[in-house]
Amino acid sequence: MNMRLLVIGLTATVALAGCASTSPGYGNSGYGGGYNAPASRYCADCGIVERIDVVSSGRSAPSATGAVLGGIVGAVAGRQISDRTGGSDGNKNVSTVAGAVAGAAAGNAIQKRTTGDTYNVTVRMDDGRRVTISQHDLGGIRENTYVRVQNGRVVLR
Repeated sequence: MNMRLLVIGLTATVALAGCASTSPGYGNSGYGGGYNAPASRYCADCGIVERIDVVSSGRSAPSATGAVLGGIVGAVAGRQISDRTGGSDGNKNVSTVAGAVAGAAAGNAIQKRTTGDTYNVTVRMDDGRRVTISQHDLGGIRENTYVRVQNGRVVLR
């Protein structure tokens, strides 16, 4: 039973941390070929980014709300898990701090995801169609970048 609670707590922490997304950076060497993309191979899901529009979410929260609430919940969960698994006082303190740190990171990531802007990315597909995809992060995508539309997201090719 105690091990089960520990596994459930760790799984929840990892799942919440997985909600974090990358900020719209220009990493991944954001140049996927542009207009010089290979013309010899036809890609039905590929095209050139023509336009990127920022759409404000209209939602806001104080900057540290997610981190503070996540830290509190994580600290309580870490303490409870250690308490129920028969940890020593030192072990309980370590679990409390670890839970607080993980909870703060997860809470901050969740807040950014729910209150952040979205991007409408317009892509001129190789077959001439134009599609507009709405997504939360750009992942290195810029205008005039050669991309692929996969699972309702625009990704670098």
